[in-house]
Amino acid sequence: MDTLYFVMPAYNEEANIEEVVSQWHPICEKINAEGNAAKLVIANDGSKDNTGKVLERLQRTYPYLQALNKPNSGHGATVLHLYRYAIEHGADYIFQTDSDGQTLPDEFWQMWNNRAQYDFQIGTRGGRQDGASRVFVTKTLRLVVWLLFGEWVKDANTPFRLMRADKLEAIIQHLPTDYNLANVAVSAIAVKWHYEIGWYPITFRPRQGGVNSINLPRIFRIGMQALKDFRMINKNLKR
Repeated sequence: MDTLYFVMPAYNEEANIEEVVSQWHPICEKINAEGNAAKLVIANDGSKDNTGKVLERLQRTYPYLQALNKPNSGHGATVLHLYRYAIEHGADYIFQTDSDGQTLPDEFWQMWNNRAQYDFQIGTRGGRQDGASRVFVTKTLRLVVWLLFGEWVKDANTPFRLMRADKLEAIIQHLPTDYNLANVAVSAIAVKWHYEIGWYPITFRPRQGGVNSINLPRIFRIGMQALKDFRMINKNLKR
């Protein structure tokens, strides 16, 4: 039996979260019905709206939903918090996506069906519909990863990834707990360590509701800090 944890960070997703849960929870139900085990764990990252209250209500309807509440620490740190939570609770596989409705649950199955073949399976976003600034950031991150890690990563930051928990655990031991670009570093290290990685084209829609909390000035600040952190992580990997 394989144990799978779906993990999602949520910040001010009151407009999206109920629909997202209704779309992803049936996958947990199907996996459990087939003899494996799956949970949907969503961490409310100190939202200022009613995301937390909605999640508490939804837990009474969806038996495989687990809602966590934590102080705000940002997307990357919340993702790492979820990864560690899943590992500590016995996950064999961890699937991460975001709670804004941009990804399609139906595209998950191609990864799950191939889980025995790969350590990591990561989506690649072609024809993205989330704005030119986000596309620019992705291309810039690809270049930064190449410069600092010496590896060319197709789409390092995709929030649509299925990972073996033991391989992920080995990687995140090298990351600060509050690291902002967690998935970028995870992808870069997985490539650098020659893990078996499958890449899949995925659909990436506009946000389905609410307001994007990331703006260009904040992206710039995160990026500058990430450069310093990348250098530190890369040095630690070489020791």
